[in-house]
Amino acid sequence: MSVVDTRQNVQGWIAGARAELERGRAYARGDLATFEVTDVLAVPEAAWADLTTRAIEANAFYHPAWSRAVARHVKGQIGMRALLAWDGPAKRRLIGLMLVAPAWNCLRLPLPFFVGWYAYAPLTTPLLDRDHPEAAARALLTAARKAGAHAVMLPAMAQDGTVAAALRAAAAPFGAAPRVFNAHERARLDATQDADEAAQALGSKKLKELRRQRNRLADSGDVSFKIAAPGAEADAALEQFLALEAAGWKGEAGTALASKQGDIAFMKEALPAMVRDGTAQIATLSSGDKVVAAGVLLRHLNRAYFFKIAYDESVAKMSPGVQLTLDITRAMCADAQIDSVDSTAIANHPMIDHIWRGRQPVADLFLPTQSGKPAFALFAALIEMRRTLRDAARALYHRLRKLKG
Repeated sequence: MSVVDTRQNVQGWIAGARAELERGRAYARGDLATFEVTDVLAVPEAAWADLTTRAIEANAFYHPAWSRAVARHVKGQIGMRALLAWDGPAKRRLIGLMLVAPAWNCLRLPLPFFVGWYAYAPLTTPLLDRDHPEAAARALLTAARKAGAHAVMLPAMAQDGTVAAALRAAAAPFGAAPRVFNAHERARLDATQDADEAAQALGSKKLKELRRQRNRLADSGDVSFKIAAPGAEADAALEQFLALEAAGWKGEAGTALASKQGDIAFMKEALPAMVRDGTAQIATLSSGDKVVAAGVLLRHLNRAYFFKIAYDESVAKMSPGVQLTLDITRAMCADAQIDSVDSTAIANHPMIDHIWRGRQPVADLFLPTQSGKPAFALFAALIEMRRTLRDAARALYHRLRKLKG
């Protein structure tokens, strides 16, 4: 190779490196990001799955297998849309995804804003590319604006992460400060600690009582904890979970997953697929041959999510749900890939708050997508009024039930 050829090769390499550097800067500025609004089922599945591996913040409920199954089977998912941010017109790389629906569909408010999709998704944190979160956030809000939305509300969104910061920054040019509703904290497990250390949060007296109850469970046979393997074992564990939930108070109230054929179809499509690729687990606790408790966990990046639990109410005095939760705690603390577990529970949950002492701050984040402070303020006031009326109606309902009882 001649000196001239070598020089040309070096110059070509330098030019390519400069172009790539400028491309990266353009991404950061948002100059190259392209937005799109489409049906959830029309999002290219491979691009979506690839984005989940590059997301700057975890959200297992926006895994394509989970979201697509909800869209396909769960009743009432009308008007659901995916806001997409791409790396450029060629759409080689998906860098942002936000799942939304019109405010009327979700809140029965006839107002022009979107609400983050929260059907079987107790977390609505959008997926943003870890290398370009700011550009992705700007493109997603632009997509909402171009679709006619004046704002976006994301219910139960993590407030302590990079995504919330990126969305707030993307909304800053519109002049109206983002609003926060329903701010609260839910239990979270620090899975980097020793499992025994985590269990000590219950106190020695409670742990002693739980050991006594576990011994009583063993009267019917060996007590065993298992995380189901992919395939037939996971399928059987899912059936056991659905049966336990349907046999308990949720079944009586009509809120168990097995109460609706669409919900059963969603779970039977999503969970086995996610168990196969390592993004879901079904845990069971058995007394002899009988499953007395079962739980569903989802996984994304370094975080797990305790989605649901069901237990045999005939052995409630032996605390099977608490026993299962302690076993799951040990399993997660021993898992080197998991740093924390979100309980996805309500604030001040009477069971898990006493076991998992970490806290995950969440809130409904309301973001403007275009200029217009008066309109945004009006929307926020109507949301707050709706929330106040709903809470008052719920309190009255429970008071009347108590009086009737």
